[in-house]
Amino acid sequence: MSKTIAVIPARGGSKRIPGKNLQLLDGIPLFIHSIRYAQQFPALIDGVYVSTDDENIQEKSLEAGAKVIDRPAILATDTATSASVLTHALTQIHEKVDWVVLLQPTNPLRPSGLLEEAFKILESGGHDSLMTVTENRQKFGKISKGKLIPFNYTYGQRSQDVEPMYFENGLLYISSADLIRQGNIIGDKLFPLIVNHPFARVDIDDPDDLLLAEYYMKKF
Repeated sequence: MSKTIAVIPARGGSKRIPGKNLQLLDGIPLFIHSIRYAQQFPALIDGVYVSTDDENIQEKSLEAGAKVIDRPAILATDTATSASVLTHALTQIHEKVDWVVLLQPTNPLRPSGLLEEAFKILESGGHDSLMTVTENRQKFGKISKGKLIPFNYTYGQRSQDVEPMYFENGLLYISSADLIRQGNIIGDKLFPLIVNHPFARVDIDDPDDLLLAEYYMKKF
């Protein structure tokens, strides 16, 4: 039987919002929302881990029932990648792991049924990774030599006829442990799971995003 863990990367530092992961959302520290989300699925997730360099976050993680991975300072910088954090996490877990669910604290709201749908897709076989994406039908282009060059549309085209683009919304990443040990989160056999729920547009990067998250929590 395969073993799946959830890893929540929650470092202490942040440039735009000091102590971002400890900021309160609905009276609860931001990163705790992802712990509680993972704990709702004991049949799918066998262990919940928080990777952090911050003693306060470590203490609150343990109080919330998660396990703690002590992240070294070199992996707690602005330039440290999620892949490097997950690779380190696997070296600290001394048991067999098959799948890793990455839950970013900055995406605290996830629609109902998301994790179950993701695992049904992975259980069907043929994929080494999954990430959630959201459709965007805006007209994109680039400016070259003072001119706008359309990318996914033609001038005068109706918005509803524009070829949709997709962006990573950060709600959910699932990767095979073997893939992570190779230093990757996204593999050649990626499944892009489309999620167009309003929660997919919540990404905590500045104080206004916290206000938006609180609004969406009450509305949906």
